[in-house]
Amino acid sequence: MSETALRPRAGLFITCLADLMRPSIGFAAAKLLKDAGCEVIVPVQSCCGQPAWNSGDRASTRAIALAMMEAFAGVDYIVAPSGSCAGMIRHNYPELFADDPGLAAQAKAFAGKTHELVSFLTDVLGVTSVEAQFDRRVTYHDSCSGLREMGVREQPRKLLASVKGLELTEMKEADVCCGFGGTFAAKYGEISNAIVTEKVKNIEAAGADVLLAGDLGCLMHMAGKCSRDGKKIEIRHVAEVLAGMTSKPPIGAPQ
Repeated sequence: MSETALRPRAGLFITCLADLMRPSIGFAAAKLLKDAGCEVIVPVQSCCGQPAWNSGDRASTRAIALAMMEAFAGVDYIVAPSGSCAGMIRHNYPELFADDPGLAAQAKAFAGKTHELVSFLTDVLGVTSVEAQFDRRVTYHDSCSGLREMGVREQPRKLLASVKGLELTEMKEADVCCGFGGTFAAKYGEISNAIVTEKVKNIEAAGADVLLAGDLGCLMHMAGKCSRDGKKIEIRHVAEVLAGMTSKPPIGAPQ
């Protein structure tokens, strides 16, 4: 058997936001997966269906989910640099097709091989360190879906500890919502702003130069608030730091 045949085939689900707003996250994820020994497959792909699901549009969600399952057929794993998107597939695809005898087992199997990027590296592939350097003091925000749906908390901290020059300082209430919540931020703007106001206070109080997280929606939301309030906090996806790909301007900065 060839060496290539022994490598796990990781289907990289880049996600809509990363594809449209921050492609560097996709490139960083691909590098991390390749460095960990995976054959990285990037099929033509679309949304995971989360916005439609959260809005109650089950018909559209079902159509999107079917397209996703077709696009990623044949890979060993589906890996996303987003706990939110991975959580959507892992927890909601089985429910979406639960009453369809022809697709229920397929949806369950597809969900079972879907992972958030950093937890996949540590929990599935056994990665304990990365070859990267980032001479900065950082703090980390635990995004709601990644933490509560995918169990992502210690994994990013474990890998960040191996980054040369990086100092991690924990913020108060790191596991409290930033106020984004997808369509929540659009529907309940005043509440969302009140939540992110408290989050930014905690980020500042941590005394870090850089904020990291694993979900771009959360990062963009916090970056927007920092920009509006004139806060000089550098904001990046954790994959960019772990992959040593930090030459691109921070999230929210002029490109």
